[in-house]
Amino acid sequence: MLDLARDDNGDGPPVVLLHGLTATRRYVVMGSTALQRAGHRVVAFDARGHGESSAAPSPEAYEYTDLVRDLVDVMDDAGIERAVLAGASMGAHTLLRCALDHPERAAGMVVITPAYEPDNHEPPGRFERWDALAEGLRTGGVEGFVEAYGEPDVPEQFRETVLRVIRQRLGRHDHPEAVADALQVVPRSRPFGTLDDLAKITVPTVVVPSRDEADPGHPQSVGEAFAEAIPGADLVIEEEGKSPIAWQGGQLSRVIADLAARADY
Repeated sequence: MLDLARDDNGDGPPVVLLHGLTATRRYVVMGSTALQRAGHRVVAFDARGHGESSAAPSPEAYEYTDLVRDLVDVMDDAGIERAVLAGASMGAHTLLRCALDHPERAAGMVVITPAYEPDNHEPPGRFERWDALAEGLRTGGVEGFVEAYGEPDVPEQFRETVLRVIRQRLGRHDHPEAVADALQVVPRSRPFGTLDDLAKITVPTVVVPSRDEADPGHPQSVGEAFAEAIPGADLVIEEEGKSPIAWQGGQLSRVIADLAARADY
């Protein structure tokens, strides 16, 4: 097992939080302690190569199979047999793969801003952009990444927030070269084959997409497709013109707590 940094706070039915690519364990509920106050044990960990966790044993070892293994190891080490799994983007894809491979470990799921499109996984130029971001981070650090990222393709009201969060997130990693490796491997990895695979999921699930104007990297249509494919899944999305629920730790914590109240512990 890798040395995976984690926080483990609160008592009660467990919730495990999984962050997105280039983020850390802080960037799921954004530091909110609402879940602990609501009576939950909350475990949040830095994915391999991210935050304070150790790098993968090889630059290629950032596939979703690797990330699922880490999730199961963290749960085992914490003595958690079954938990509500809540994850954003890479974390959302990881928990779905885990629920398919290890259905006994998921009591319920909150799938936040998924971006994986099984039928459009390799559009022209997609991986080249990820490679450019990785190279920017390797050669120029945080500002090299920001330069490679370019001007955020969002309305003016969201641009400052996007750039500030990018700089904050990327400044929290002990092994930026490992994050660069993950930037090249994770987008190429498939968490599952087709949307039909999601029909096998039977636990209570909520999907939290975001609207395209604020977060075009996580298309609203993908979240809607996931919610339609998962039996009985609910869809929760912000009002038009509002900041995404995924950016609001308190609001997102309430969504997770509501799901946990009907989870299959």
